[in-house]
Amino acid sequence: MRSISSEGRYLAAGVTQSVKLVVLGPFAVGKTTLVGAVSEIAPASTEERMTRAGETVDSLSGLTDKTTTTVALDFGRLTLTDDLVLYMFGGPGQPRFSFMIDELMRGALGGVVLVDTARVTESWDAMERLEEAGLPYVVAVNSFAGSPRYGEAELRRSLDLHPSTPLVMCDVRRRESAKTPLIALVSHLLSRPSLEPAS
Repeated sequence: MRSISSEGRYLAAGVTQSVKLVVLGPFAVGKTTLVGAVSEIAPASTEERMTRAGETVDSLSGLTDKTTTTVALDFGRLTLTDDLVLYMFGGPGQPRFSFMIDELMRGALGGVVLVDTARVTESWDAMERLEEAGLPYVVAVNSFAGSPRYGEAELRRSLDLHPSTPLVMCDVRRRESAKTPLIALVSHLLSRPSLEPAS
């Protein structure tokens, strides 16, 4: 069997390392879009159409274009270098699915927390969960049309970020831009003394 098919479905023969990471953040912040934008395989997604019943528990305030939601997880794969592959698990953002986050973090080496500057405080929960699990993470501000623009120092204060926590800007709809937080996370992980997955 060939190592890489014409559709890019198989791992390259030189890949010797893999990293599991989680993509977290609030409802409708762009997690599914990020995973789909960078995945080299067709991403597995549990995106479902929202129903009237869901409107009673998931606030759509300011999210008039939101018609679907992740009800379990998103999964994608990205070969980052000749010998390193990333496995990405995007978690649901609604509080009612929060019990799944602990399972998704099991075995992960780190995480990406997505932020919308119009709803900064809604990303605090994802940051707290990663910190409680002892997982390093990067914060990625997703560019939304109409969302406020802030400088890095102001964003760091608003998010109460530790000085060593990377903060990057990206547009998760664009493949190269969506890779930015993933590359930042791998660099952050490599700068740490050891890589111990969450148990």
